[in-house]
Amino acid sequence: MANHKSAWKRNRQNVTRNARNTAYRTQLKTNTKKVLAAVEENDGEGAKVALKATTKMISKIASKGVIHKRAASRKISQLAKRTAKLASAS
Repeated sequence: MANHKSAWKRNRQNVTRNARNTAYRTQLKTNTKKVLAAVEENDGEGAKVALKATTKMISKIASKGVIHKRAASRKISQLAKRTAKLASAS
């Protein structure tokens, strides 16, 4: 348990940040599933729209340090690759 005033404050900040970062990660999973669902349904236009929104969100949370920048880049690349494969198959 925190004994100093600064440690109490640090603990409060950690709780707030943890809640915020958890929400960002949950949002990331949800948006990723939307892109993958559109790809599974062979919905090229829907996949492109979902990919654009997801890419923006992934970049945003990477800039905030929620996920590592290389992890963000990898996720964007994998989703883009699947979407492109769908577009080229059509």
